[in-house]
Amino acid sequence: MSSVENVESVNVAVVGGGPAGLMAAEALAAGGARVDVFDAMPSVGRKFLMAGKGGMNLTHSEPADAFLTRYGARSANIAPLLARFDAGALRDWVHQLGVETFVGSSGRVFPTDMKAAPMLRAWLHRLRASGVTFHMRHRWLGWADEGASISRFATPSGEKQVRHDAIVLALGGASWPQLGSDGAAMSTLAARGVAVRPFVPSNCGFDADWSEHFQSRFAGEPLKSVAIGMPRADDALDWRIGECLITAHGIEGSLIYALSAQIRDRIAESDGAGVIIELDLAPQISAERVRDEVLHPRGARSISSHLQSRLHITGVKAGLLRECLSKDEFADLDTLAARIKALPLRLLRPRPIAEVISSAGGVEFEALDARSMLDALPGVFCAGEMLDWEAPTGGYLLTACFASGLVAGEGALAWLDGRG
Repeated sequence: MSSVENVESVNVAVVGGGPAGLMAAEALAAGGARVDVFDAMPSVGRKFLMAGKGGMNLTHSEPADAFLTRYGARSANIAPLLARFDAGALRDWVHQLGVETFVGSSGRVFPTDMKAAPMLRAWLHRLRASGVTFHMRHRWLGWADEGASISRFATPSGEKQVRHDAIVLALGGASWPQLGSDGAAMSTLAARGVAVRPFVPSNCGFDADWSEHFQSRFAGEPLKSVAIGMPRADDALDWRIGECLITAHGIEGSLIYALSAQIRDRIAESDGAGVIIELDLAPQISAERVRDEVLHPRGARSISSHLQSRLHITGVKAGLLRECLSKDEFADLDTLAARIKALPLRLLRPRPIAEVISSAGGVEFEALDARSMLDALPGVFCAGEMLDWEAPTGGYLLTACFASGLVAGEGALAWLDGRG
């Protein structure tokens, strides 16, 4: 029994006010449950709003088969969630909130005003109208009982205990902890026999050992129209074209994020050696033509002027060649031509998880049943980024968060009905 008097009682508690938690609350309220949402922050949707600052990328318009592959090793686990609520359903749901969407040139889907705040305001208005009650500055501390039916919350006025018939945990991952999710609940769940994996950075940049000269001159410079080659087990390279950004610490940006899971996992296997990727600084030009242009007589011009004139290699790309090649390699024109098409760059470690876009790790899907209920804790459901999956940027993260929240909310309803 609880040692704290005056334990409050609710029907269903939803812990976490991000997209997954709010979608679970909506599903529960629609099914007739009395729903109380608890969040550690002063207001809900903090990370959702942060994600929308550069343009609210809701989902992606690509075909369903291709969409599902973006979840990598967890595609089979995400498939039933998307079968219930896919990208098209998400767009329809957003339209019901009175927010129109459009498909950008990259296939990404955005609200017409590119903002997250109007959508969140409309959603919260609808949730409150459906009877959902919100409790801010309530940080979940775990359970006060062995049966996981009484939760402990830290509040500004001291600890509070709340009895619930069911609970949906949507506690987020471990990135951007200042917005509310810090991964601390994993130890609580593990202590109750729930299988969890440590959180690791995803959609992240990586450290490189830049010289002081290169760092001071090129940090903040975009690296456009390049390709990255990732070594496969057979030593061949998989190439992907895109854009990066040189930082004071190393390299980040959309192209790096798309490959971050592979790079991160290779680094983890390297015993501290890091991983060598290869940069193609001229992916639209064949290796044969690059060699011909490099070997073309340059007269009195410097090699830097020659590369700029013949191949448009200048600025940060020229800086990378000098940074990553020895003087002898740079002076040998055959080697220089080869390195323009395949420049080795050693990446040492992912950036700290607190500053990256998202995280992998968390509650393993194998710990859940088809309703997203924990096998070890009947009446406890999990959703969102606290589950062990990851996806690249492009709307895939949000889509799966929404879908998992809906499935968890509907699962909690079904469990309550069956129990009754």
